[in-house]
Amino acid sequence: MPLGKIQLQIVSKLVEMGRLSEEQGAAVAARPEDLSGNALDRLLQEEYRVSPFQCVVAKARALSLAPFNVAHFRVTPQTFERIPKEFCQQNLVLPVGQVGDMLLVAFANPFEVTVPVKIQEMTGKPVVRLLAREKDLKDKLNKGGENAAGFDDVVSQIGAEYGEVEAEIKDDEVSEESGPIIQLANRIIEDAYFSGTSDIHVEPQEKDVIVRNRIDGVCQEKLRLPKKVGPALVARLKIMCNLDISERRLPQDGRIVFKQYTKKGLDIDLRVSTAPLNHGEGVVMRILDKQKSTLPLPALGFSEENLAKYRECIRQPYGMILHCGPTGSGKSMTLYSALNEVNTPDLVIRTAEDPIEYTLPGLNQMQMHRQIGLTFASALRAFLRQDPDIILVGEIRDKETAGIAVEAALTGHLLISTLHTNDAPTTISRLTEMGIEPFMISSSLLCVCAQRLVRRVCKQCRKPHQPEGREREILEKGLGWSGQIYRANPKGCPKCGGSGYKGRVGIHELMITNEELIAAINQGAEAAELKKIAMRSGMKTLHQDSLLKVKDGLSTLEEAIANIPPDL
Repeated sequence: MPLGKIQLQIVSKLVEMGRLSEEQGAAVAARPEDLSGNALDRLLQEEYRVSPFQCVVAKARALSLAPFNVAHFRVTPQTFERIPKEFCQQNLVLPVGQVGDMLLVAFANPFEVTVPVKIQEMTGKPVVRLLAREKDLKDKLNKGGENAAGFDDVVSQIGAEYGEVEAEIKDDEVSEESGPIIQLANRIIEDAYFSGTSDIHVEPQEKDVIVRNRIDGVCQEKLRLPKKVGPALVARLKIMCNLDISERRLPQDGRIVFKQYTKKGLDIDLRVSTAPLNHGEGVVMRILDKQKSTLPLPALGFSEENLAKYRECIRQPYGMILHCGPTGSGKSMTLYSALNEVNTPDLVIRTAEDPIEYTLPGLNQMQMHRQIGLTFASALRAFLRQDPDIILVGEIRDKETAGIAVEAALTGHLLISTLHTNDAPTTISRLTEMGIEPFMISSSLLCVCAQRLVRRVCKQCRKPHQPEGREREILEKGLGWSGQIYRANPKGCPKCGGSGYKGRVGIHELMITNEELIAAINQGAEAAELKKIAMRSGMKTLHQDSLLKVKDGLSTLEEAIANIPPDL
């Protein structure tokens, strides 16, 4: 059976490209056997040494399509924002870019006409077809699966090695040095990083071990493992951060430099905390992405009014700026962004951190080491002898650190630090409780910034909503406004992974000191009184600022109230 029209065109294009001579082209064209399907590709590659991608280029030119080398394309979680990964795997397509309003999609089958129509209906954008090798597409889609969620192979190995029948398993058979355990530990961390996780929780239960990831502030169950795997997995994580694997009765803290354990080039560190729980040892790992740069202050969610006030504070020559809020409320990012803004060659900036989360050029950063006595207090004492202009202390935890911090702020240094309190006014009570005299607080304090993070509603699939009843009442009381707001789509979309939310934005309560506030602090006024004075001076509470984010369409009322209850 002679070659078909398309196959003859492919051979002709290879001759034009110089990959086949005229004689070779004529010999292939004269072949009597059936060269349908992949037979022509195999013949060209095996007998005529034509590379697989050159075959694709010739095929693309014959069909008036653009060729695309998928082997050089990097798959990330963002690749599947518009087209779901499952759809790509089923139809063997891969979104590789966007030009204007048009989506560039690589196809293996050039004759497929229904899939581009489905993609256009799904995304609302016209599709430009590119031709790619089938093998390259399969490799990338499978590799993308490994990056994003591929636990099946590891779990099946663990199931085979540490079987389902507990009676047959001995403790010494489950080793932290066995292949599947090492692979599992790496895969858990890699998967968490690619899915945008901030914290990984490994939690032993009565009958199994649960791995949960905190994404955009919400925990999601990722994996369930056999009970016997728990101790080996925890021991492996301890080995990775040089902790004592024989000590299971006391909490331990460590750090994993993950670059040395992965082949995927992830330059991330993990802050690790272990704790003895009722069903075994649990581990929580905070991911510190060293490749991630700090954001500029305007990108953190400050309102224009708060941003102007905060920028004025961080440019003061001396005084104390405190950030407060729970763990994971974005305090560190705000501190680094502030330092990045004022970081100039004429200023000496010293930081004492535990751990160092971001490395910024021009900053002199010191890692705390409590085992050898290097604490925040001792670091602060050392800094005061090193002629700094600005000092950052990771956290004020005790009276000694608080005392030295206040003294530093009173003696010509700008001191920036964090505290764990609920809102800005209660920070004064916390410092007083630590034993700092009110007059010392009032004379050193410039401002207190309380903050939280709320999830951003997905702009792709959010739905307009007119508030009524209790919703309208909350908006009118908090903002004196009750116009149209947005709600999250319960079904979500590919961009937000079906959750209706994508990313987070900061909300802030900025309490700037003034004469009335200083007088109230000196008189030992309670937090409620300080709050009233600050609000008279223009402070927006956390609740009010969260409602502003709802008004601007950045978040939803449900998300705002879930994080900050309405003001009384």
